[in-house]
Amino acid sequence: MPREIDTARVLCSLADLAGGSGRGFSLGNSGGASDSSGGEWPLRGLVVQARAGVVRAFLNWCPHAGHPLNLKPHGFLSPDGTLLMCHSHGALFEKENGLCVAGPCAGRSLRAIPIEVDAGLVLLAEGVEPAALQAAADVSRR
Repeated sequence: MPREIDTARVLCSLADLAGGSGRGFSLGNSGGASDSSGGEWPLRGLVVQARAGVVRAFLNWCPHAGHPLNLKPHGFLSPDGTLLMCHSHGALFEKENGLCVAGPCAGRSLRAIPIEVDAGLVLLAEGVEPAALQAAADVSRR
């Protein structure tokens, strides 16, 4: 018997990532701009197919400028589709590990989000709480 999937943890489907594309998501209460700790809320991230059969997720936050990588919905890739790109300042990040390989934050990395794949869906990993991810992200921005 297949296990029941917690739909609140679904980030996207594998089909959404066809052709190596990226997909944005948000988790948490979207009713306000900040949580009780003053951090940004909801948690915003992106999922990308790093290579065939390998999916990665990162916070949607540029380590250089502290704002989302995309200007358009789900627009996370470089023009040739091989790298993630901050569309504000042109920083380029490896899909596999989030390492910045070119641009104003070279050598720094996007913050990874633990995920799992089940039944064709990409899910936030079991036991990972969005609020804890956000709190860690808020600390690293300071």
